[in-house]
Amino acid sequence: MLADLVRPRGPYSLALSARLVGDATRRFRDGVLDVRVPGGRGLAWQQPDGLVCLRATGEAALSQLRFVLALDDDHTPFVLRFRGDPLLGRTIRHLRGLRPVRLATVAHALLRALCGQLIDARTARELERTIVRKATERIEGLNVPPTCADLARFSPAELRRLGLHARRGAALARLCRSLELEELRTQPTAAVAARLERERGIGPWSVGVVCLEGLGRFERGLEGDLGLVKLLGAMRGRRVEGWETAELLAPYDDWAGLASVYLLHGYARGLLPLPRAA
Repeated sequence: MLADLVRPRGPYSLALSARLVGDATRRFRDGVLDVRVPGGRGLAWQQPDGLVCLRATGEAALSQLRFVLALDDDHTPFVLRFRGDPLLGRTIRHLRGLRPVRLATVAHALLRALCGQLIDARTARELERTIVRKATERIEGLNVPPTCADLARFSPAELRRLGLHARRGAALARLCRSLELEELRTQPTAAVAARLERERGIGPWSVGVVCLEGLGRFERGLEGDLGLVKLLGAMRGRRVEGWETAELLAPYDDWAGLASVYLLHGYARGLLPLPRAA
């Protein structure tokens, strides 16, 4: 295996970032991330001095591992700009090394976005895991991340039998057969969003997932995320609708995607200044 020792650009904590990444293609145990990427297999862990040790089966896998870990995407401007934010400042100060770990293929991110429209997050992740295991080879306990070609082999009816809603299954099959999703990496975020939102069954939240976890873009927020809905409801003391979360994310401009992640983590850890009743 090839080895590399990387100093991440900006504040970075692998322990914070990878804590909840387990799925069919990767696992995080005892501080080591083990992940399948299209180019092979990668391992990563962080030393006490902050350097990240990488091991991969080849040059392509090493490059893909760097992308998955977001090691080169410095979010210092976000930290500096919003560390005094009344809502998010405390979370940023506590979790400043947090950076969302990405999926290795855009196709996998699209699958996650469509499965994740289920209200029950655990059921959504189990459905995603089931489809990935049906779609790709399993090697040493981890599946190869699915590509467009892997997912295009499923008909909407087959996806429905696996548990994916008919409209979402149709959208997945249609996009994987009509687009090479990896080429979306070369397009501006606005163009990607406009293309995806033309599909039935794909809304702002799904676009946010694809941009954040598939393309590694920080500017599209997770509008309509159930966790953000609960957070906003706690802030306003009433039931809110998914579209209202756009107002919550608006102050963060081109950092709305990363702000979504920090808001969700801050809410889960009790770091946000909420009314006492919440």
